[in-house]
Amino acid sequence: MEQNEKKSVNFTIVPDDDNTVPRVYSNFCSIQNSPFDFTLTFCEMQPIGERELQQAQATHLVRAPVKARMVVPVQMIPGLISALQENFRLYQESFGPPKGPLH
Repeated sequence: MEQNEKKSVNFTIVPDDDNTVPRVYSNFCSIQNSPFDFTLTFCEMQPIGERELQQAQATHLVRAPVKARMVVPVQMIPGLISALQENFRLYQESFGPPKGPLH
């Protein structure tokens, strides 16, 4: 009788850096979720000028240009949160708490 043995392999996944992939700056992130995934929409928020301030007072909205949109499976979210917390802890150990306002 043949036994089906599952073999486990330990490995680490690393990004295959391609210099043609642009680095995108974002200082605002909007997050939505469905039962299956989370959508992270990254935007670049510029300082608000007088015209935009007047529009915001009238509409109560400020539009920020979308720079990237990432759809992440719900199963990946706990690991993403842990990785962000650990990296932020390391950042603070090296550089201290973030300084100044974001906007």
